[in-house]
Amino acid sequence: MEKNTLTPNFPMPMRGLLLLTGMYTFAWSAFFRYFGEDLLKWQAMNMESTVDMSATALGSFGMLIGFLVFLSAFYPISWNYLIVVGIVGKLTLSVWFVLFFIPELGWNKRTIFHVVFTELLWLIPLITIYLRTIKVKAYLKSLPED
Repeated sequence: MEKNTLTPNFPMPMRGLLLLTGMYTFAWSAFFRYFGEDLLKWQAMNMESTVDMSATALGSFGMLIGFLVFLSAFYPISWNYLIVVGIVGKLTLSVWFVLFFIPELGWNKRTIFHVVFTELLWLIPLITIYLRTIKVKAYLKSLPED
């Protein structure tokens, strides 16, 4: 059986995607944190006032997740656990929004956009990047130490 001689690498665009994912998550979460009531009214489309929903807590948690994903871009191979935190955090944010906000806001084009494009779609690059970090880390461990 021939051993694969290709060297796995971690290209710069993947770091850029981590930075972009972190900033995007942080920005949307900041909207929830600081403009929660108005943002929820906008997402509800027909709602006059929102019931006491904790947009501040969702936003604060999302800002933390976004910051950690942003940090992971600086040392993605050694800090790959931060990418896992980002994956779990994005899943948590989407489940949190669906369970606690959707019953009040209802499904409409704005809430679907938020769940799909702001939370779930970003899982694809995060998982792809995490799998690449595992390959590169395994390759680096297989190198002989001089």
